[in-house]
Amino acid sequence: MLAKSILSIAACALLMSAAAHAAQDEDPSAGKQAEKQFAVELDPDTFDVAIAGGNVFVKFFAPWCGHCKRLQPLWEQLAEIMNVDEPKVIIAKVDCTKHQTLCGAHQVTGYPTLRLFKLGEEESVKFKGTRDLPAITDFLNQELSTLAEADLSVATKREEVGENANLGKVVDLNEETFAKHVSSGNHFVKFFAPWCSHCQRLAPTWETLAKELVPEPAVTISKIDCTQFRSICQDFEVKGYPTLLWIEDGKKIEKYSGSRDLDTLKTYVEKMVGVPLKKSDEDKTAGDEAAKKEDADAEEEVAKKLTAQQLTGEAEFDESIADGVAFIKFYAPWCGHCQKLQPTWEQLATETHQAHQSGVKIAKVDCTAPENKQICIDQQVEGYPTLFLYKNGQRQSEYEGSRRLPELQAYLKKFLGHDEL
Repeated sequence: MLAKSILSIAACALLMSAAAHAAQDEDPSAGKQAEKQFAVELDPDTFDVAIAGGNVFVKFFAPWCGHCKRLQPLWEQLAEIMNVDEPKVIIAKVDCTKHQTLCGAHQVTGYPTLRLFKLGEEESVKFKGTRDLPAITDFLNQELSTLAEADLSVATKREEVGENANLGKVVDLNEETFAKHVSSGNHFVKFFAPWCSHCQRLAPTWETLAKELVPEPAVTISKIDCTQFRSICQDFEVKGYPTLLWIEDGKKIEKYSGSRDLDTLKTYVEKMVGVPLKKSDEDKTAGDEAAKKEDADAEEEVAKKLTAQQLTGEAEFDESIADGVAFIKFYAPWCGHCQKLQPTWEQLATETHQAHQSGVKIAKVDCTAPENKQICIDQQVEGYPTLFLYKNGQRQSEYEGSRRLPELQAYLKKFLGHDEL
């Protein structure tokens, strides 16, 4: 697993981050104020505890250093983004004028020196790139991705010796992990969309199902977000949300059509792994009828939805903004503000579609994807999320208003010249 949160050390920074998030709803510029302090300040008493508990990216600095002063706003911006609940990495700093021995122990010979301390590794990694947000986030993505692959290797070895590392929890799958995960064994997979009300009602039951199936190690309970990983959902012919599929050794065996209460779901799993049924056929028939109605409702619901288009590569981006109005969110998957905006952005796409705005596109660009890096540099994306509206290929000023749905819709209306939204 990647690093666990160092709550005892980062508590102050996290509280300040939460306060900044709340303030941003009132004043979106609040999160960008340089005077706010989000980076965790470490000293000899807290340093070793911090790096023993998780991944920590440390800025060793001196207050009088000009380069350090120029880096300070970006470092706090990075800390505001990263120092959230259960972060993959803590953004921290050490004042070398106060803690010379500590800085000397980590080969700090100039200011600022940026070092990444990865969980479980004795040697730190020195950052040597340009001190801008894209370069730093690329560095973190690469280093933490390497660490995640190592963790996956350990998990694979456990499975080889007969342990189910996912026992008791719902496995959150993505494009990189899906095929390998379902390639062998029994898997009960939920294909869902975050905005789907049926999915939201099922979510706590799905989590409980995973916990209660600990005595059945021959099956894993999983989920995959179809708004993020559409190609996989299309491959499995998902037409409504949630769709529950039983997969064995990489092949779809059947679509579950029973009731979505905990007991019926458990009975289904027990049947599929060879344990006798506990429910009568009469109960199962009643459950099937209810599930069919829910599936019909879900398919009707998904037909009315339109998610924000995921743009990939310069050609698709240029085509998207060329004609009409395109409102685009530039984001990073790990960004807390981006995650908070995500459901609102999808709702904006849906309601724009329902208003028959054929000349309007609501889209998003993942700036951490290699094929999008140059796009985000060219568009002068300096933080996440950044919202730009394009009209017939011309970029407008950055949107800095409230990120609530009514304000986003009002902003769109200004460029459409009518009130159809």
